[in-house]
Amino acid sequence: MASDTEVDVANNEEEISEAPAAQKREDRLRKFRELHLKRNEARKLNHQEVVEEDKRLKLPSNWEAKKARLEYELLVDQKKKECAERGEDYDRVKLLEISAEDAERWDRKKRKKKNPDPGFSGYAEAQLRQYQRLTKQIKPDMENYEKQREECGEDFHPTTNSLIHGTHVPSKDSINRMVEDVEKQIEKRAKYSRRRAYNDDADIDYINERNAKFNKKAERFYGKYTAEIKQNLERGTAV
Repeated sequence: MASDTEVDVANNEEEISEAPAAQKREDRLRKFRELHLKRNEARKLNHQEVVEEDKRLKLPSNWEAKKARLEYELLVDQKKKECAERGEDYDRVKLLEISAEDAERWDRKKRKKKNPDPGFSGYAEAQLRQYQRLTKQIKPDMENYEKQREECGEDFHPTTNSLIHGTHVPSKDSINRMVEDVEKQIEKRAKYSRRRAYNDDADIDYINERNAKFNKKAERFYGKYTAEIKQNLERGTAV
């Protein structure tokens, strides 16, 4: 028969063995509760994000730009009020806040948007654009300029009493430059000419202008395949 001491030792061992099992179970339950809370929090955040995304999708396509514009206008109005309270000019304060790099960048962007050639609106405007384009290409000869000023003296800047009309004789280099420039203009106009050459000796195989264009397209794509048939029909030897 076991003694009381042996029974107490056995009970203590059972209590010691049960203690770690209970601690492990408690730790697992705690981790489970933490995971459950995290899952609920993630579900709540996802739901909020879905709601916000649905709101954004229902907004107009240019809502972000409008929002930024409205915020900018509110900021400008606030700055104008502050400048008015201090007795300052808003436009002057705004210019002082702009850096040289930003001003140069905006100026480049403005020049880029501006169309240098608005197209043909009249012969006077076309002539003015041609004149401005040609004057920009002029490269002044400063040596010849100084020489003429010394030779003419006071008459270099004529007045109502000056009689120098017809006395100036251009140099050969100036004449050659003018001739080259005129030839370049003629060559450039010839490249942009849309006039088509018309051959009076060509066979008339069309009834109108539209039919003539169609025949030219057909000849371009199928002419090499129908050349023999066409020759036989013209000779009268077609089978």
